[in-house]
Amino acid sequence: MTPRCPLRIAALLLALLTHSLIYAVTAQAQAPKTYSSSEILLGLKKLNVLGSALYIAAHPDDENTRLLAYLANGRLVETGYLSATRGDGGQNLIGPELREGLGVIRTQELLAARRVDGARQFFTRANDFGFSKTAAETFTIWDKDQVLADMVWVIRQRRPDVMITRFPPDARAGHGHHTASAMLAIEAFDAAADPKRFPDQLQYVQPWQAKRLLWNTGSFFVKPGEDMSQYFQLDAGGYNALLGRSYGEIAAESRTNHKSQGFGSSAQRGEAPEYFQLLKGTPAKTDLFDGVDLTWNRVLGGAAVGKLLDQVIRNYDATNPSASVAGLLKVREETNKDWYSTAPERTSASKFWREEKRNEIDEIIRACLGLHVEAIFGSGNPTVVSGRGSIPVVLEILNRSNESVLIKKVGPTDLGPDDGAVYTEVNKTVKQNQPLVIKTQVLFTAPEPSQPYWLVKPSIPGMYRVDDQQLRGKSENDPQDQIFVTVEVQGKLLDIAVPVQYKHTDPVRGEIYEPLTVVPPVMVNVGGQAFVFADTQPKTVPVTLRAGKAGVKGSVALTLPAGWVAEPASLPFDLAAKDAEQTVQFQVRPGAGAKEGKTELRAVATVEGQAYSRGYQVIAYNHIPTQTLFPEATAPLVKLDLKRKGQQIGYLMGAGDEVPEALRQIGYTVTLLKPEDLTETSLRRFDAVVLGIRAYNTVDQLKSRQPALLDYVKNGGNVVVQYVVNRGTVLPEIGPYPLTLSRDRVTVEDAPVTLLNPKQPLLNTPNRITPADFTGWVQEQGLYYPEKWDSHYQTVISSHDPDEPAREGAILVADYGKGHYIYTGLSLFRELPAGVPGAYRLLTNMVSLGK
Repeated sequence: MTPRCPLRIAALLLALLTHSLIYAVTAQAQAPKTYSSSEILLGLKKLNVLGSALYIAAHPDDENTRLLAYLANGRLVETGYLSATRGDGGQNLIGPELREGLGVIRTQELLAARRVDGARQFFTRANDFGFSKTAAETFTIWDKDQVLADMVWVIRQRRPDVMITRFPPDARAGHGHHTASAMLAIEAFDAAADPKRFPDQLQYVQPWQAKRLLWNTGSFFVKPGEDMSQYFQLDAGGYNALLGRSYGEIAAESRTNHKSQGFGSSAQRGEAPEYFQLLKGTPAKTDLFDGVDLTWNRVLGGAAVGKLLDQVIRNYDATNPSASVAGLLKVREETNKDWYSTAPERTSASKFWREEKRNEIDEIIRACLGLHVEAIFGSGNPTVVSGRGSIPVVLEILNRSNESVLIKKVGPTDLGPDDGAVYTEVNKTVKQNQPLVIKTQVLFTAPEPSQPYWLVKPSIPGMYRVDDQQLRGKSENDPQDQIFVTVEVQGKLLDIAVPVQYKHTDPVRGEIYEPLTVVPPVMVNVGGQAFVFADTQPKTVPVTLRAGKAGVKGSVALTLPAGWVAEPASLPFDLAAKDAEQTVQFQVRPGAGAKEGKTELRAVATVEGQAYSRGYQVIAYNHIPTQTLFPEATAPLVKLDLKRKGQQIGYLMGAGDEVPEALRQIGYTVTLLKPEDLTETSLRRFDAVVLGIRAYNTVDQLKSRQPALLDYVKNGGNVVVQYVVNRGTVLPEIGPYPLTLSRDRVTVEDAPVTLLNPKQPLLNTPNRITPADFTGWVQEQGLYYPEKWDSHYQTVISSHDPDEPAREGAILVADYGKGHYIYTGLSLFRELPAGVPGAYRLLTNMVSLGK
C-alpha cells in the first residue's frame, strides 16, 4: 500500500511467481500454509529438480488436472496452467453473477484448484465473450496480437522446457476459443525465442525457446479404434505415497473446485494413460523431458548444490524436520555464490533457477521450523479507506521446532528511503511453541480502491485493458500490504514476506481469513439491474450510500441523459460510522424529449468537492476467498412501447438469474417459488409460471413435481421454461411432448432473425414483435436449442450463425389441454439485466400468452 520501489517490487514479483504445492507463498485470504513431514520431504526432492512445464488452454476447467498433478507432484517440475481467459462468458451454476463477476469467481476457483494440484495459474488479457464456433470468429473479437504477446510474456517469465496444449489447432477442438488457444501456443513457441517479437518485454525478461510443444490428445479427439501407438504416451495415474493419494484423486479434488460450472468430479484410481502429439520442436522418444537436464548441472556452479541437497534428503528425519535446517542453510549459502561466467547461453538460466530455488529453499526452511507467521489487521472489518495513513497490525509468530529462532526486526516490505517509515527492532527469541505477539502500525499509501487489476480500466469486447506489463499474466492482485519479518536461524538471516489479512471466526465455518481491502470514502450502489419504462409514470430509483470511514457526509445526484427527469435534483447523506449505509430515493421518469430505447443513468456522490461513483459488490462463497469489487454506479435506463397482460407470475429459480427483477420492472407481481410450491392447487393463482435457467438441471424435486406443473398447463396455465443444458437433466422429458435438447446455439448476437409464422400469437399479443427486437443483444442470441421436437410444438423464429443451417428451436410453443407450454433457449438471462428492449417485449408476450 506504499509507493513501489522498483528493485523491491521486482524481487517481490519473483517471489510471488514462485509457489507450488510445497513452496506456497501465502495466497490472498488464506491461512498460513503448514506442511506435514511427508510434504516437506516431497519439497526437498523438488528442490533437486530443475525443470518446467506450461499447460495452455482457453478457459477455467479446460485444464487436465490429473496431468498437472502428475507433473507437479510426480515429476516435481515447476508446472503452470495458462488459461487464455477467466471464463467470464460462461454460465453460473451457483449464483447470479455473470461476466466480470463470474470471471472473478472462476479466477478464484482456478486458484483453489492450483492449491490442490500444485501448479501455478496464469492468464492473458483475453475476455471470454461467450461461445465461439471458430477461431476466425474468435480473432475478430480478441486482439490476437495482444493475446499472443501475453502468452509470450508468460513463456519468457516461466521458461518452460515443455509446452502442452489441451486442444488441437483445428475444428476438432469444438470451440473457437479452444482452437485459438492452440494456434496461439504454436505461434508463441517460436515468438518467445525471437528477440524481434515483442521487444518491449526484454527490459524484464529474456527470449526463451522451449524444447517441444505437444498436444495432449485423448478420447475426446481420437476416432474409435484409432491406433494410439503413433502418440507419445505416459501413465499419469500413479500413486504418490508421500501425499497418500493418486494423481487421479488429487485431480478430482482440484477439478471439483470449479463449482460455478458444476464440475464436481469423482476420483479416478489406477492406470491413466495420457497421449501426446508433437506440434513443434524435437520429439519426445522415451520421456516427456527428453534432452532436458533436470538436475542442478544445468546451472553454472550448480553441481555443488545438487550434492548438498542429496545429503539433506538422505539424512532427512521425518520425526524431526528441523534437523534438516543446518543442511538447508548450507544449500542456501551455496546458491548465493556468484556463479556467473562469460558463458551467455547459461547465464540467464543460472539467474532464473538460482532465484527460483532460493525462494523455495527459504520456504522449506520455514516449513522445517514449523514457523507460523501471520499479520492480522487489527480492526473490526477487512477494509481500510483509500489515502495515506497507518493501520494497526498484530503480528503473531510461533516456532514449533527446537531450533532457536531470533526475530531481528519487522517492517514494511517496499518503502523507499523517503517514505519516513522505519523497521521496528525486536531482537526476541521465539521459544518453542510459545507465540510471540507484536503490535505495530504500518504506514500505507493507497490512492485507489483495491479493484482486481484487470477491472481497473474499462474493457472492450473481447479484451481487458492492462497497461502495466508486469501485471499481465498474473492470476490476481498482490496482497494489498505486506510486512517483512527478518529472522535469524543459526546465524543466518531470512526475510519472510507476510501479507496483512483480516481474520474472524464464523460460528459454522470456523476461522476465516479475508484479504485487506481498500475502499473509497463513500460507495454508491444503484438498486436494480435495469429501470424499464413502458409509460411516463415515475419509478423509484434507490441509491444506497456506504461509508468507507466514519463521518462521511455530502450529497448524491443522478446523472441522466437528455429528456429524463429526476426528482429531487440531489439529496444529502450523513454517515456517522464506518460501514454505515443510507438509502435515498429518486423519482425518475422519461420527459417529453426522452428517446425510445436503451440508455444509462449514473449515481454520483460528492464529498468535500470530490466526486465518487463506484459501488460496492461483495462476492462471497464458501469455496473461495471473499472478493470485493467496485463497479461503476450505473444502471440501464430503458424507454419502450410495452403492453402487458396478466399480473401474477410464479418464478422457480434454477441456477440463479435476475429475470424476476426484470419482470417486476415492467409491472408484474413476482412470487419466488420453492419446489414444494409446485402443486396444481397452489399454481392456479398465477397467470404464468416461469422456470429459471437450468432449472431442470439443478432442481431435483422437479422429478416428482413435473406432473403438477403439467396439470397446471392442462387446466389453462402458461409455463415458460428457459434454457436447459442438454446433459444432466433431472428427468428425461421436460415438456408435455418429446423434445431433444442439443448444444445448438446462435453465438452471433446480431444474427438476422426470420419470423417463421408472423401470425403466431407470441409475435403479436400484446406486443408486435419484429426483427428489430433482436438488435442490441449482448454476447449471444441463444443456447441449448432443441434439435428435434414433437409435431405438437410450433416454431416461432429462425436464425443462424454464418455458414450454418437455420436454427428454428429458439422458441417452441405447444398447446397442452387448455394452456400453453413454451421452451426458449434465447439468452434472456443476459439480455434483460443489460436492458435490451426487445428482450422485455418478447418475455412479456411469453408470460401473456393465452390471456
